[in-house]
Amino acid sequence: MARLPRLAVAGQAHLVTLAGHSGQPVFSDDIDRQAFRDALREAALQQGCAVHAYVLADDHVHLLVTPPTAPALGALMQGLGRRYGAGFNRRHGRSGGLWAGRFRATVVQAGPPLLETLLFIDDHAVRTGAAATADAARHSSAPHHLGLLRDPLLTAATAYWQLGNTPFEREAAYRRLLADGLGASRVKALAEASRKGWAVGDADFLAALAAQSARPLQPRPRGRPARVLHR
Repeated sequence: MARLPRLAVAGQAHLVTLAGHSGQPVFSDDIDRQAFRDALREAALQQGCAVHAYVLADDHVHLLVTPPTAPALGALMQGLGRRYGAGFNRRHGRSGGLWAGRFRATVVQAGPPLLETLLFIDDHAVRTGAAATADAARHSSAPHHLGLLRDPLLTAATAYWQLGNTPFEREAAYRRLLADGLGASRVKALAEASRKGWAVGDADFLAALAAQSARPLQPRPRGRPARVLHR
């Protein structure tokens, strides 16, 4: 099956996945992870992109990013991938590509879908066993959203701001949401959307996007189309 063209929309958040080639690790230690954060911050500033959330797993990365223009998303990820990949190779005395082809991305509707995507990213370390609690998920945006530190890389998403009128209210509300979790079916749906480029949002949002793009935005129903009986 042919790969769908990537959909990028100015001013909309995008869930982005960048994975290591053949599942190989893309971080070996905290020095690598800090180098990636530095490269991401510089590339985001250059392209005017807002980074709302991230998690740096051993062999892949999830980001939540809003680009100011459609081309800015690709420029951000290309610059980030090249800069970090070259630095990683120099540091570890290796050559060749670090990443598994092009990055994957999907458009996310503002409001509840965006909040769910924040939770999907910030709960990743706990969900995969990399951290016992979200507080301990050092290689993600979770500590920032929980008020444990201030990460200069991040720009708060509107969905996060709407959780409360004060930082304490927002942090407490977010902590409760992380504790509740998304549920296995929702996690699976977001992961699949990220891999396959399916847009995340309600029917009206998808209809508006469809008017801007000729490519499908959701998986087609399985099986043959229902027969139409003519009378």
